[in-house]
Amino acid sequence: MARAAVAGLVDTDLVVATDDREIADHAHAAGCDAIMTDSAIATGSGRALAAALQRPAPPRFVVNLQGDSPFQPHGALRAVIAALQSGAQVATPVIALDWPALDALRDHKRCSPFSGTTCARAPDGRALWFSKNIIPAIRNEEALRASQPLSPVWRHVGLYGYTLDALQRFEQTPPTALENLEGLEQLRLIELGIPVTTVAIDPPLFDSSGIDTEADIQRVEALIAAHGDPTPL
Repeated sequence: MARAAVAGLVDTDLVVATDDREIADHAHAAGCDAIMTDSAIATGSGRALAAALQRPAPPRFVVNLQGDSPFQPHGALRAVIAALQSGAQVATPVIALDWPALDALRDHKRCSPFSGTTCARAPDGRALWFSKNIIPAIRNEEALRASQPLSPVWRHVGLYGYTLDALQRFEQTPPTALENLEGLEQLRLIELGIPVTTVAIDPPLFDSSGIDTEADIQRVEALIAAHGDPTPL
C-alpha cells in the first residue's frame, strides 16, 4: 500500500483486493480502501479484476501490486503505467542480473527451487517466456563473464499492468497446462497470444525474489531487520 501511495500518481484508485477479513481490516486501519473478493478466485490477476469491476466506473487500466512481492523497485509502478499508456496490453518489470546477482539467485534456488522467476525477452522487450528455472541456459559462460558486466538473465518482478480487455480475456480462459506446471499465471497470456511487454528497471536497494516458501519469509524478515522497512523509500 505504501509503495503505491508514495508513487504520487494522479487519477488512480488504490484498493486492496483480498478474500481475508483480517487483511481487509488492516487495510482499512491504514487508511486504504479494501474489497472482499471470492475465495475461489485462483490468481492475483483474477482478484484484481474482481475488485476493478466493483468500482463505480470500470478503469481503463488495472495494475496488480502483489502482496508476496514486498520489495518493489523504485520507479517500477510508473514504468508499467507508462508502458500501458504507450499501447501495451500487458506490462511487467524485469531486472537485468549482473553476475553476482545471478550467482546469488542460483544459490537461493538450491534450497528454494520454485522461488524467483526469470524471463526470456525479445530485443523489443516482448516477453518470450517466464520460468521458475533460470533461463536462458548459458554456453561459454566464463568467456561471457569476462566480456560484459551483466548476465543475459532477467529476473521478473511480481507487478502487472493490464488493459481491462486483456485482463478480462485472461480471466475468462481456464488455466493452461504449462501455466499449471510452472505455477506462473502470466504464461496463460503468452499461450493466449496476448503480448506481454517487459520494462527494464533498476534493481532495488535490497532485493528478494518474492515470497513463495517459508524460507522466503525468513529471508525477507532478515532483510527488513537489517535494512529497515523498504516501503517508505
